[in-house]
Amino acid sequence: MSEDCFNFLLDKVSDKITKQDTTCRAALTPKIKLQITLRFLATGNSLKSLSYEFRVAPCSISKFLPDVLIAIYEALKDYIQVPNTEECWREIMDGFNDKCNFPMCGGAIDGKHVQIRCPAHSGSDYYNYKGTFSIVLLAVCDSELKFRYINVGHYGRASDGGVFARSNFKKKLEEMSLNAPEGMVLLGDQAFPLTDIL
Repeated sequence: MSEDCFNFLLDKVSDKITKQDTTCRAALTPKIKLQITLRFLATGNSLKSLSYEFRVAPCSISKFLPDVLIAIYEALKDYIQVPNTEECWREIMDGFNDKCNFPMCGGAIDGKHVQIRCPAHSGSDYYNYKGTFSIVLLAVCDSELKFRYINVGHYGRASDGGVFARSNFKKKLEEMSLNAPEGMVLLGDQAFPLTDIL
């Protein structure tokens, strides 16, 4: 992450994660809280490992981590918006037509297995076809490589097509509540079935 991007995110979340100093000790700064949270998201390191790296107690990290994650979500939720008007879909389709010479494409869809340590007592839920443990990230991007829909958290044993089949995005496409133009398609690999949803 670039310094400018970090400072932008820090500016967005600092008000929500700032705590007051007490007479006993100074509160952790929003900057160190965000650094630790981003390191946790990037590496998946244990709280003990992060504690050694940043010299912050693991119990403190466990207390502020959920608050920082919620603040990041709240600050950035307007940046990933599923198109819900025909005009938005037309802009995306025009982008694919201009850049890729692919008409009527409303987005590129794919899944990614994010490797994790096996959670305790989870059995084979997170065990995937690659022989590792993971959670599935499903995303739809437009022609400018911007995320338009994200679904994170399904068990690693689930296929990309299975995650899509159970997603709110598919349900809304079937209900026609996203105002997608008739004939629009999503571009995906063989993990996704050919359907006539759109």
